[in-house]
Amino acid sequence: MYRFLLGTAIAATATAAFAADAPVVLDQELAQPHISGYGELYVGGLYISVPGDHATGTAAGGAARVNFPIDARWNIQTDAVVDSIWVQGVNIYSYGGAVHGYWRDPSSYALGGFATITGYGGDEGISDANLYSFTFGPEAQAYFGNVTVYGQVYYGQLRASGESEHFDNWGGRGVVRFFAQDNLRFDGELGFSRLSADGGHLDTVTAALQATYRFSGTPWSVFGRYQLDHLTATGSSDSVNVHKYVVGLRASFGADTLLSEDRNGATMDTYRPNFTLPLF
Repeated sequence: MYRFLLGTAIAATATAAFAADAPVVLDQELAQPHISGYGELYVGGLYISVPGDHATGTAAGGAARVNFPIDARWNIQTDAVVDSIWVQGVNIYSYGGAVHGYWRDPSSYALGGFATITGYGGDEGISDANLYSFTFGPEAQAYFGNVTVYGQVYYGQLRASGESEHFDNWGGRGVVRFFAQDNLRFDGELGFSRLSADGGHLDTVTAALQATYRFSGTPWSVFGRYQLDHLTATGSSDSVNVHKYVVGLRASFGADTLLSEDRNGATMDTYRPNFTLPLF
């Protein structure tokens, strides 16, 4: 059972930074607190490289995030996320949610914590295993003009319903968001995650780049993302690389620009699962 679970990894986000030709001058006045958020959908492909072999697949999913101001500084944000992949005729998916509670000064920084819960299902008996995971930890953002720096660390567990045994899961991620314009955002991310039990580990190092453009005067944005997950397991000299390419569409409400959304709206997110087939 553990071998099967250890082979089902979650790969998540992460990092590089962008530079720009000219800085963006920000309006430092605080927006009146109000509910805001966005929903997004994506579709793309996977390329999985293992020693001496490879496989390709399809990926699709989406997310919805809504921010609820408690007052001028305190906020609660809720997330719902679903991801699905199809590789060699087999489908695996994840679905879940998160809640963030944090204090934010839009001109300076945000500081708080988060918790997630995720379920897993799919073909080949994966749904019958009743797998789920949870994580929790602190998170913080710092704002430097047209740049946002975002960090999270977390601890959690991967479990099968009805079983007392589990995998420990811990990790962290760092994100740099650069706004070349109020409606043009570039993200670079780097993350690390470890699943461990009985002295064995499955480590995932994740790097990702993303570009998002919002059409001025509309709620619509388009984005493209490339993500690389590098997986290694204790006792194995082999590693696996999972490349994921997606394009997506986002609809926002309660914020006029991507920059305003980042500083006054649903600015938090979480480790993005890329639930993979048993690889080891």
